[in-house]
Amino acid sequence: MKQPPIIVSACLAGIFCRYNGEVVPFEPVVQLVREGRAIPFCPEVYGGLTTPRLPCEILNDRVITPEGGDVTNEFLRGAEEGLHLAQLVGCTEAILKANSPSCGCGMIYDGTFTSTRIPGNGVFAEMLQNNSITVRSEEDFDE
Repeated sequence: MKQPPIIVSACLAGIFCRYNGEVVPFEPVVQLVREGRAIPFCPEVYGGLTTPRLPCEILNDRVITPEGGDVTNEFLRGAEEGLHLAQLVGCTEAILKANSPSCGCGMIYDGTFTSTRIPGNGVFAEMLQNNSITVRSEEDFDE
């Protein structure tokens, strides 16, 4: 029986969607997409944010920019779309970008924009986990 696809952070597949506009593919994820085993998705883009965009971090359950702008609604909208896609195609696992305010799983930046990491999950990672989808980062990828 065919395995369900894995939803992956689009930036890991080398798609132009990172906040800073850089393209930094993670070859094992690129290979999963090439093989038709993974579906790339960027919740920040689907939430309506541009590429490039200001960096964002989570502070007190809000997603903020360095200037204090609140983009929580955009992050939630994108996460909801990603969850819908994952459920539509039957995903049971995800490989997401470490430390991201959307995709980080286990560790995220603390909202001070000082590169300080704290335990926590990004908005999309948390939503997937709350809906029984296993989430890991590229740092935990061992296929």
